[in-house]
Amino acid sequence: MSAAPAELKPRLIEALRTVFDPEIPINVYDLGLIYDLHVDDAGDVRVRMTLTSPACPVAEAIPGQVESRLRGVAGVRQVNVELVWDPPWSRERMSEAARLQLGLDEEPRGPKPFVSADALRRR
Repeated sequence: MSAAPAELKPRLIEALRTVFDPEIPINVYDLGLIYDLHVDDAGDVRVRMTLTSPACPVAEAIPGQVESRLRGVAGVRQVNVELVWDPPWSRERMSEAARLQLGLDEEPRGPKPFVSADALRRR
C-alpha cells in the first residue's frame, strides 16, 4: 500500500532538492527546472522537467538522477520523467531562495540606459 499523494509529494520535493545542476550550485527544484510533479494514489510519479539549455552538457544525466532519487522515496511505485523544452527555462522560474543564493535581485532593475557611441567619444 502506498502513501497518499498529499503525504508523498513533500517527500518527493525533498528528494528533488538533492539533485543539483553541476554548473549552478542550486538544486533542480529551486532552480525551477521541475515544471510539473504529479503523484497518483498508486504511488506512480510523473515529472515534466527541463534544463537551463538544450545544449546542456548533462542533458542525459540530470533526468536520470531525478528518476533515481524519486524511486528511492518510500511509497513510490513507478517514476516517469519527461524532458521538455517548451516553455523554455528562464530565471523567473527560480525560487526566491535560489535567486538570493545566486545574488540575483528579486525583480530585474530594468534596462540599462543607452549611451550612444557619439556620447562616449565626447567624454
